[in-house]
Amino acid sequence: MTKQVQQLDRVIIRFAGDSGDGMQLTGDRFTAETAQFGNDLSTLPNFPAEIRAPAGTLPGVSSFQLHFADHDILTPGDAPNVLVAMNPAALKANLGDLPRGADIIVNTDEFTKRNLQKVGYAGSPVEDGSLGEWRVHAVPLTSLTVRALEGFDISKKDAERAKNMFALGLLSWLYHRPTEATVKFLEGKFAKKPDIAKANIAAFQAGWNYGETTESFSVSYEIKPARLAPGLYRNISGNQALAYGLIAASVQSKLPLFLGSYPITPASDILHELSKHKRFGIRTFQAEDEIAGVGAALGASFGGALGVTTTSGPGVALKAETVGLAVATELPLLVIDVQRAGPSTGMPTKTEQTDLLMAMYGRNGESPLPIVAPSTPSDCFDAALEAVRLAVKYRTPVMLLSDGYLANGSEPWRLPEMSDLPDISVEFTVTPNGDDGETYLPFRRDPETLARPWAVPGTPGLEHRIGGIEKADGTGNISYDPNNHDRMVRLRQAKIDGIAQDIPPLEVDDPDGEARVLVIGWGSTYGPIAAAVRRVRKAGAKVAQAHLRHLNPLPANTGEVLRAYDKVLLPEINLGQLALLLRARFLVDIISYNRVRGLPFKAEELAGVIQDVIDSE
Repeated sequence: MTKQVQQLDRVIIRFAGDSGDGMQLTGDRFTAETAQFGNDLSTLPNFPAEIRAPAGTLPGVSSFQLHFADHDILTPGDAPNVLVAMNPAALKANLGDLPRGADIIVNTDEFTKRNLQKVGYAGSPVEDGSLGEWRVHAVPLTSLTVRALEGFDISKKDAERAKNMFALGLLSWLYHRPTEATVKFLEGKFAKKPDIAKANIAAFQAGWNYGETTESFSVSYEIKPARLAPGLYRNISGNQALAYGLIAASVQSKLPLFLGSYPITPASDILHELSKHKRFGIRTFQAEDEIAGVGAALGASFGGALGVTTTSGPGVALKAETVGLAVATELPLLVIDVQRAGPSTGMPTKTEQTDLLMAMYGRNGESPLPIVAPSTPSDCFDAALEAVRLAVKYRTPVMLLSDGYLANGSEPWRLPEMSDLPDISVEFTVTPNGDDGETYLPFRRDPETLARPWAVPGTPGLEHRIGGIEKADGTGNISYDPNNHDRMVRLRQAKIDGIAQDIPPLEVDDPDGEARVLVIGWGSTYGPIAAAVRRVRKAGAKVAQAHLRHLNPLPANTGEVLRAYDKVLLPEINLGQLALLLRARFLVDIISYNRVRGLPFKAEELAGVIQDVIDSE
């Protein structure tokens, strides 16, 4: 029987099941197949913080959403076209996100009376007609997998575990995904367990064959490759991009990279990734706590290395005193904060933008530092390079604000040419800089950048004091003089303020220059805002968009941009932190739109908000 092939321009798929069902692995593999095929894509992993929540319960549901298309896309999508539900909990947790007419592939083997009762179902929704608004495909994934693996020398439990590969095979057939890379991946992943490798490959192939032969799926779908700019591409997550950006920054600055870090969700993957690249001279130190991690990184900077520490919000709070020490000693230091839902432990695996004010002011004294925020997973690479550039050029700690959405999400990344990367090489001071030719003045500043010299310890004739007690301007001697303290406070602030002249102006996307409403954002809200702006423009309205990468200092033309529009809308995944700063600085009546749900904005939601602001004109 020849099955119909239907052409689509985009699809949103969500795999959902128990945290032990392998949904993240399934999503990763489908994403890899899709990237290999050449579609543009964007992903949204969503998993519980618990290592293993009770099986079959709502808190234990793990999901992976993938949006792929034959054109440029900006977000993982608002609502899935297809839901693969491995159990009743996965169905119930995700059903509210499905539009009418969406496809639901249900693993009916898990819809037992006990599993239904765990999530409050009196009867099976697959059988009682309550899913009539959707196209339901009832597939006994577990039993089909076990039957396909009957000839393998593995336990029934191991056979059942392979059901995620059966589901992956079925979806790979349904959307014409290439399969060779998945087979090679499974061979490598289970190289030390060849029977398990063969069983998983067989389950994957059985899923493909099921799609080909069953009458449950009469149509398969084809999404042609996207037209991307020529170049070499790979799929990359935000944390991977940060790690590669740090390696590139180490090469471009000619400084050895030292990472001092304590594992914390969702930043740990940066430590894991960098630890694989010792051949580039990377040193990774897994410290006993957050304070030790940042202390070691600052010590590495004092010793002439590129000192970096990675963490999330709770860790930033613990590192604050040492970051203040970096401000006082005026040494380069990169602090990467992969933000998560708070306060306290909060929701460790969920995203937020709630650390901006802490990054700005979360230290004692006048303690200014630059803040950089990437906008997409692949932009994390460039943001890391920019943060290092500022740190080494201006001799200052820099805060880079990523978040869980960027860290775990992924998209195609066009590999840059090394010749296109900025030269951020550093010249250490090696001779005395005093007027007499013999004295070293550790706080004699560069007249353009106000940065102090950077001398590697042990350089003959350049011995100097270092520490957190206030220094005398120029000599660096300990000073309690009131006027000197006032001068040093103002110099440190002026150094950061001056960076505004060394960063690009804020660009505005306003196609015909006739928009009266500006939507401005920062960080990971870029994708949803840009997608929403597209929708509003497509409907015939005029709206401008701008997005901030540098949050301190702000681009020099920020005030001019804000005042050029009648209304300025600022969506944030917090209660208005950047809006507070912009109102105070520029006296512009910013319209805040705030949701703090641990999830990224949806494009449809923001499009409605933008249209409401336009209509209120």
